[in-house]
Amino acid sequence: MLLIIEDSLMDSVKLIPFLFLTYVAMEYLEHSAGKRMERWLKQGGKAGPVAGGLLGAVPQCGFSAAAANLYAGRVISLGTLMAVFLSTSDEMLPILISEQMPGKGILKILAAKAAFGMSAGLIIDLILRKRGEKEPKGISDLCEQGHCHCEQGIFRGALTHTLQIFLFILLVSFGLNLLLELAGEDALGSLILNRPVVGPMLSGLVGMIPNCAGSVVITRLYLDGAMGLGAAMAGLLSGSGVGLLVLFRVNHHRRENLKVMGLLYGIGVLGGILAELMG
Repeated sequence: MLLIIEDSLMDSVKLIPFLFLTYVAMEYLEHSAGKRMERWLKQGGKAGPVAGGLLGAVPQCGFSAAAANLYAGRVISLGTLMAVFLSTSDEMLPILISEQMPGKGILKILAAKAAFGMSAGLIIDLILRKRGEKEPKGISDLCEQGHCHCEQGIFRGALTHTLQIFLFILLVSFGLNLLLELAGEDALGSLILNRPVVGPMLSGLVGMIPNCAGSVVITRLYLDGAMGLGAAMAGLLSGSGVGLLVLFRVNHHRRENLKVMGLLYGIGVLGGILAELMG
């Protein structure tokens, strides 16, 4: 047990400098360009899903929350919302950077998520237009609750995020190391890695967790080799950070929220299966 604790602590502590520098950059982006990105998204029109897929991939702590608020106010379309949710990287990017994954590999993952989000969003909006549903117009009771704007300043906000994620990664690392010790890496890997369809379905459920937990767990499992590419992509596509949580809070149409949740899970699993087939 002491060895497990020591390994978990060492694995987590070495990530702190990388996490902090990454969050400083993210906080700067959030403070300097957040409003501008929201304005671009609202003005996207039929090309909204393209803007949503691109902007959702930008590592901001509150962009999925902002998209949920904009959708609740009928400022953006369902396709644009889905594009943002599917492309949102949440805590995946800081962890990949802190683990010093090659930049080419990181860009491939981000590009795949953005491309899939844009494609899914455009198809959804096209179907809705064919069915005669109107494009969103204006703002109806746009609620700003849950929108993530860190008012603590760039460095203090970055330090707060770093400590929060460090503690969470420490707990996740301890849990994974304990699980690997008790069950063995081969047993854990066979649970998800060798199941082409079941793996993405299980990982998609983990990704639906409405906070950073899902992306942290999935990214760590993928980097440790306990999860294959298809399963990892399914979880990362279905993970929208706090976006779903904010949507259920600000949008009073519960059935609509459940539809968004079901679409997110289904598209995420489908994306994971396609990623597995395409290699």
